[in-house]
Parts: sequence; C-alpha cells; structure tokens
Amino acid sequence: MRLFVAVNLPESVRRGLYQATEPLRRADLPVKWVKADAVHLTLKFLGDVDPAQEPDINQALERALAGTRTFTVGVSGFGVFPDARRPRVVWAGVEPHPSLELLQDAVERFLTPLGFEPEGRAFRPHLTLGRAERDAKAGDWRGLEDLMVGLAFEDSVIVESLDLMESTLQPSGAVYRCRTAHRLVA
Repeated sequence: MRLFVAVNLPESVRRGLYQATEPLRRADLPVKWVKADAVHLTLKFLGDVDPAQEPDINQALERALAGTRTFTVGVSGFGVFPDARRPRVVWAGVEPHPSLELLQDAVERFLTPLGFEPEGRAFRPHLTLGRAERDAKAGDWRGLEDLMVGLAFEDSVIVESLDLMESTLQPSGAVYRCRTAHRLVA
C-alpha cells in the first residue's frame, strides 16, 4: 500500500482554497488539479509500504508527537515550484510555524529507523493544489504569474492530529483515505 503522513484540513479551508483558485482552473493551464476534498499538508511521503509495517509506523508516529500540543498555522499566498516559466507544482502557502517544523523533524527522526530515508531537502510547508501535466511546454504557462497575483486567500488551521494516509492511484486522480489519526495534546 502507498502511504504518507499528513495534516488534514477542515472542509472550510479546502473549500475556500478551491474557490480562491477558480481563476487558475478556468485558465486552461496544463495542470492536473487536486480535488478540493483531497488538499492536505504532507509531512512525509512513505511510498509503497508492506502492510505488516503499519503497526510500527503508527508507533513511530505516536512517539514523534508525544507531548506535542495543538497549534495553529496560517494558510495564505500562492506559488509554484520551481518557477513560473516551467512549474511542476502549484501550491498554497503554509506558515513555517516552529511547532510544525519540530513535528515534521520528529516524524523524519522516528521513521528513519524503520527504513524510510530522510527527505534530502529542507521542509517547505505547502498545500499542493495541482501538478503540471507531463507534456506541458514552457509556452503553456503564459499569464500564470499575472493570474496568481490576483489570487487572495487567508485562513488558519488548528493542527490537532497527524494522520497516516493511504493513497490509491486511479485514472481520475489519487484517492486518499485516513488509516490512523494520531491526536495531539489539547
């Protein structure tokens, strides 16, 4: 099974992001958009995992968040990775809150002994809204920067749980299911 560790968002935030980015979806850009109900904050992608490993993963996540209190992060702004001339990912920004960074670091540390390699690049919290289609060309992105400047969204999310998620790939896009929710201390 294909797993990842995430912070899921309230429906109101997902719906607000979807409404705010309507101009991008109408622009006929070569993007495979994430469904509104699937937008989440990934802390660690695990990939294909043997189901027998799931209990150990859940124990590691419990240890990673031991004593961590709920906290609030801001969601605002939009951008792309790596740049607007040839983007691969369209995203919404997430405040780089110290508690979020500590939580992501703990997830990395506690999952490493289970064979999950640490991420090779710095953690940049974001919400993936869409991914460029494979056959997208540089000229397909004209006007993207202007469209993004006109977008506005600002909200906050209370981080209350760390979720072990399963991703099932389908022709219409990935379908996500929460396998285990690990609660933070209120």
